[in-house]
Amino acid sequence: MNLEDYKDVWVFIEQRDSHIIDVGLELLGAGRELANKLDAKLCGFILGDHVTEAAKSLYAYGADKVYVIDDPILKNYRTETYMKATGDLVRKYKPEIILYGATANGKDLASAVATEVMTGLTADTTLLDINVEKRLFEASRPAFGGNIMATILCKKHRPQMATVRPKVMKKPDPDWQREGTVELISEAISLKEDTLRTKVIEIVREAKKAVNLEEADVIVAAGKGIKDEKGLQIVQELADVLGASLGASRDIVEAGLCGHDHQVGQTGLTVTPKLYIAIGISGAVQHVVGMQNSDLIIAINNDPDAAIFNAAHVGVIADAFEIVPMLTQAFQTELAREDAGGVTADV
Repeated sequence: MNLEDYKDVWVFIEQRDSHIIDVGLELLGAGRELANKLDAKLCGFILGDHVTEAAKSLYAYGADKVYVIDDPILKNYRTETYMKATGDLVRKYKPEIILYGATANGKDLASAVATEVMTGLTADTTLLDINVEKRLFEASRPAFGGNIMATILCKKHRPQMATVRPKVMKKPDPDWQREGTVELISEAISLKEDTLRTKVIEIVREAKKAVNLEEADVIVAAGKGIKDEKGLQIVQELADVLGASLGASRDIVEAGLCGHDHQVGQTGLTVTPKLYIAIGISGAVQHVVGMQNSDLIIAINNDPDAAIFNAAHVGVIADAFEIVPMLTQAFQTELAREDAGGVTADV
């Protein structure tokens, strides 16, 4: 393998029902930084049915080129078809780096492609960088129970690949005024439906969960320090007053106090709310990687040396069982005052 034959940074643009989902756009923002450091082009690749029009919007998000395979056989995600399509593109165009969203489909495709083209893959990365001198992609992720950050290199094979969780990277603002037009490169896939080992019989849409932390503007999260159901109730009351969603650390979920759909962190969800209030959370890296990009982080902990304060914008050293009810009462009083003022003004 001649490593010098490989160039450009590629991003897998995942779509559902021909609509691009945000993680691909987020990775275009991260990919733009990598491509600039390598003096390379940023390219998206999109697979599906009736996706060519959607592909044209990627120029506004930073793509220089977009590779498209638009075929009815790709309408629904299947490992077999998407692996074949991606493998064909990789062998023909030889990208230096490929980023995938760490969604169910993205993780499945990335691992399948790694075996198809015989290269490495770093999963669930949280930091991306480039060793410019050696043209090595530095993909970092928590390791050994979150006690260290491991930077993983793929020195002898190409492309260098990684999956990145949704919401870890910031989606760039689209620039619809970019000069020129995106270079669309259309390719075909040689597979036929009657030769495939898998068939899509029916797509059943699961009812949307009531808890949707990934879209929440305000999250109040409970950690090990809240201890029990009584402590969780105190946190829930604050969340209710603020109209916030309830989040939790892994300790709380494993204790059976919250369901997994509330869990924030490496083994849970990555969230980016406008306000994140961490109550009784120690600040282990496994949790921090899931909420560190929140606009404002307020941490409440009685341990002045708690690691959570390193990630917080505002730190409160206090007993949660004392201060949280006080905060709840203060917010209730203020909201009642505002409501009363509103009624008076209307009269």
